[in-house]
Amino acid sequence: MAGTTTQCVYCGSDVSCHDPVFVEEAADGERVSVGGFCNYACLSAYIEDEELTTGASCEWSPT
Repeated sequence: MAGTTTQCVYCGSDVSCHDPVFVEEAADGERVSVGGFCNYACLSAYIEDEELTTGASCEWSPT
């Protein structure tokens, strides 16, 4: 794909200039692309900024 760039979801940089990480999620049983990130640092910052881990824990009961 000459001339095609993919921008980082977090910072907007061209991911082909970095060591990119691509993320997919399941929606209605189908894989859907979330997008690409320059590296794990941008992915980590995106997760933190979007508060994607809030409320995302296993249920646990001491009993």
